[in-house]
Amino acid sequence: MAKINNEKVEAKVIVNEYRSLIRTISNKATTEEKKNIRKAFNLAIDAHKNSRRKSGKLYVSHPISVAKIVSTNIGLGATSIICSLLHDVVEDTDITLHNIETEFGQEVSMIIDGLTKISGVVDADVSLQAENFRKMILTISNDIRVVLIKIADRLDNMRTLQYLNQNKQERIASETLYLYAPLAHRLGLYSIKTELEDLSLKYTEPDIYFDISKKLNETKDNREKYIRKFTKPIKEKLKNEGIKCSIKGRPKSIFSIRKKMIEKEVDFEEVFDKFAIRIIIDCPQKKEKELCWKAYSIVTDFYKPNPDRLRDWISNVKLNGYESLHTTVMGMDGCWVEVQIRTQRMDEIAEKGYAAHWRYKQNKHINNKIQRNLDDWINRIRDTLEYDKKNAIEFVDDFKLNLFSEEIFVFSPTGDLVTLPNGATSLDFAFQIHTDLGKCCLGTKVNGKLVPLSHKLKSGDQIEIISSRKQKPKEDWLDFVITTKARNKIKSSLKQERKEIAKDGKETLMRKLKHLKIRFSESAVNELQIYFELNDSLELFYRVGIGKITNEQLKEFKANRDSWYDFIKSKFIKKTKQSAPIIKEEKNKLLVFGEEEEILDYKIATCCQPISGDKVFGFLTIKEGIKIHAITCPNAIRLRTNFSYRIINCKWKSAQNIEFDALIEIKGIDSVGLVSKITNIISSHMNVNMKLVNFNTDDGLFYGRINLSIKNNTHLQKVMKQILKIDGVEHVNRIKE
Repeated sequence: MAKINNEKVEAKVIVNEYRSLIRTISNKATTEEKKNIRKAFNLAIDAHKNSRRKSGKLYVSHPISVAKIVSTNIGLGATSIICSLLHDVVEDTDITLHNIETEFGQEVSMIIDGLTKISGVVDADVSLQAENFRKMILTISNDIRVVLIKIADRLDNMRTLQYLNQNKQERIASETLYLYAPLAHRLGLYSIKTELEDLSLKYTEPDIYFDISKKLNETKDNREKYIRKFTKPIKEKLKNEGIKCSIKGRPKSIFSIRKKMIEKEVDFEEVFDKFAIRIIIDCPQKKEKELCWKAYSIVTDFYKPNPDRLRDWISNVKLNGYESLHTTVMGMDGCWVEVQIRTQRMDEIAEKGYAAHWRYKQNKHINNKIQRNLDDWINRIRDTLEYDKKNAIEFVDDFKLNLFSEEIFVFSPTGDLVTLPNGATSLDFAFQIHTDLGKCCLGTKVNGKLVPLSHKLKSGDQIEIISSRKQKPKEDWLDFVITTKARNKIKSSLKQERKEIAKDGKETLMRKLKHLKIRFSESAVNELQIYFELNDSLELFYRVGIGKITNEQLKEFKANRDSWYDFIKSKFIKKTKQSAPIIKEEKNKLLVFGEEEEILDYKIATCCQPISGDKVFGFLTIKEGIKIHAITCPNAIRLRTNFSYRIINCKWKSAQNIEFDALIEIKGIDSVGLVSKITNIISSHMNVNMKLVNFNTDDGLFYGRINLSIKNNTHLQKVMKQILKIDGVEHVNRIKE
């Protein structure tokens, strides 16, 4: 009886969730579309039957939640809602694509097919591999709705991440932060991007997340009072000028506050712009630019603007269609306040990104400039996909490098506006104009002055390219170009050139081996690869072709070949020692691995230098065995995302009389005897040894670095707190180098 009652309660909950979904589109969907949504809902219930999520809820609650995000947060229509409700049925049940096409038509079937092909990308039990992400990006050029639904799917999985174990939480949160949040940002889904970032921080660095969250709540009342006082004169003036608008004050996200604390090396209390004011104007499209600038003028009548912080994304629309005026002004009590000015149409596009563009495009109301940006962005993705990399990790890194960075706006000699990622060089510009121009680029002029190809461009620069047919791409070009298109074309040219050299090198090697009385065969080539420690035969032939492998080296190879078994054995043993974890005596090791708490050989990663007490994980490298990284390491998110199968869980044991190196940085106001006070606190009061002390002063300020020998993270924190108490010391930070 209890079971029957429970089933009734669950069924009622599901029906209520469905009704809540329908309310989000009640005014936008036709009667026929609502019928199809109902049909998709019934099919989803029937297909998933009694399947349950990790939370214990019926599985069908997940597709309903995804459909709600798609409708409410992204703003897509009936077709996308139907696809969201059915996004798992082909993969998880007996229903086929043919069944879907028969019931809902070809368009729905094609989107479901795209969603199914990216199998496992957002499965909570499977780490996102780079190859799956690549498959997802491939779908952008076919139908962008596939990717938008997948992002909604990821958001719902992140919202229910608490039901998984800690290892899975950290892994999925890392890949979300590494790939999904930046992709949502590029697609203009700012509210989703912000939520993904905050949820990821919650599981990758929970202590920091909850600390900032608590402090934001504690300062909420004061913040709201400040916003009311700040906006009052602006509201009155806008009303008197007859400008219809709404003004909102919103706190910055926890993730963005954390980012600012790291970038500026400050505490929470020292982050001044913890909120932003947004003015949203209600006006016809033809009056938008005029009224936005009028509102800007009114704001700056009351508060002095920072001239370096004005951003005009109305005249120069971002690649993802974002339009807004941003300024930072000096408010009351000497606080900087960010003010964003935009219209209702701009605000919808700012929140819903390309989804809003998609709807405008379908209704043929989209601004031509925005449509060109959308088409340009998708064309750039096609350029990215043209280069067929075997290494999916390299693909993802290149894709992120270009597509997820901010833009600058530069001009051709004829005055055409060209949008490039921030940090782009003159050579990136040449490749952006035309591939052949980039390949033949000999030099560049920026604003009439001759500059190197590696010169980084700034918004407003005018660039002229000097080319020569004799010029060919060079390998060092890859050291400074940042756009995916430029990197792909350079690599492609070098690869072709490499193949031609390798072809000649192969013939040269055949002649040289014949001279040494060694028969050229696949076996001989394999032996040479092992001897010279090369990955493939192409690299071997190329090195012979450019003369890197000499006659003397080949003669040495022949001499060693007489005792070939011993040589191979020595090579193998050397490699095994480097790559295999070796069990050591427990007394020499401070970390234990896995649930069994095994004692394994490891090395501390130099990129973050974790110490006892830091949260850490092991990473199995190809040549150097297990490397220990802190979870806050700059490389942690990338490693967890792309190589989750090589992550090993580990934790510190209690260790007495063991000391670690920790480098701290101290900044403050210079005064007589300050260095003496600092060293006295460290050595006498805290009994800590100093391995290196380096202090500099400049115009009344001092800057110092001290390398300490400490027992663990808790010990280090105590030392840093004591130093911070000294008069004149403003900042004490640990540097992980």
